[in-house]
Order: sequence, then structure tokens, then C-alpha cells
Amino acid sequence: MSDGGGSEGLLFLTDEQLRKGIEAMFFAYRGFTADPDRILADHAYGRAHHRAVHFINRSPGTTVNNLLSILGVTKQSLNRVLRTLIEDGLVESRVGTADRRERHLFLTEAGAALEQTLSDAQRDRMRAAYRAAGPEAVVGFRRVLEAMMDPDLKAHYASLKERAT
Repeated sequence: MSDGGGSEGLLFLTDEQLRKGIEAMFFAYRGFTADPDRILADHAYGRAHHRAVHFINRSPGTTVNNLLSILGVTKQSLNRVLRTLIEDGLVESRVGTADRRERHLFLTEAGAALEQTLSDAQRDRMRAAYRAAGPEAVVGFRRVLEAMMDPDLKAHYASLKERAT
């Protein structure tokens, strides 16, 4: 195939095929984040706020330390984001019952509504792409993404609780 999309060349990928994949990922990421970025801009938030809200929603009660590990940001950076989300009434921070030094994070009703709006935009885009690509491509795409993850991030990914829809 001329676009490098055929399976016959998978073991011998050329630099050009890899470059096309890298560029496709860059542009796909721009599309994937475009809708949430517009929503976040209305609240004067950025992608760090989105990521925090997303992972607090995925694991209600997660600790600040766990969120730091997932997001890979500095404590100062995360505290700035969390302070804004807490002040704006989107996130609630509770002192741990087993360890009072821990802070457990939960979305408020307003935080859950914002997270839903952000995720709906991304789900719509992803659903359309998956439908266009077909079921084998969906499985293959997920395998590629998982193979690209660093081991510690793959462990975080694997540990996320599955939520009923």
C-alpha cells in the first residue's frame, strides 16, 4: 500500500511510515483536545484542570499523591490546579480517615457535570473515529497505545476501576 497502512510492512516500518504515524498522532491529539479546550476556556481552565477532573472522576477518593503519580506533574503545579477547582466548588478535599495526612479528592455535583461535558465531547469524537475505522482497528489502536506506555503509566492505566455506564 502506498500509505504504509498495509499489514505486510509492519515488521519493516520505514522512517517515512513512522513519521506519518507520529504526525497523525500530533494532529489527532489536537482534534481530541480541541472541543474540551473550548469548554475549558469558558471557565478559564486549562488541560491540567481537565486531567485532574477526569482522573478524580475515574477514581473517587483518590489521594493527592496518587493523582501526582498519574499526572506526572509537580506538587506545586497540582496544588495550584486543585486550589482553583476546590475554590470554584468542583472538587472536594477530605482528610483521610486512616491517615489524616492524606487528602482524598471527590468531584462535587458541579465538578461531575463539567467532567461529563468534557468527556461527552471526547467520546463523541472517539466514537465517530472508531465507527469509521472498524472493530479490528479499535483493538489494534488500543494495543498500539498500550505498547507505547511507560511501564509505570501502564500500571496506572491497568489499575483504573472500570465504571458501569
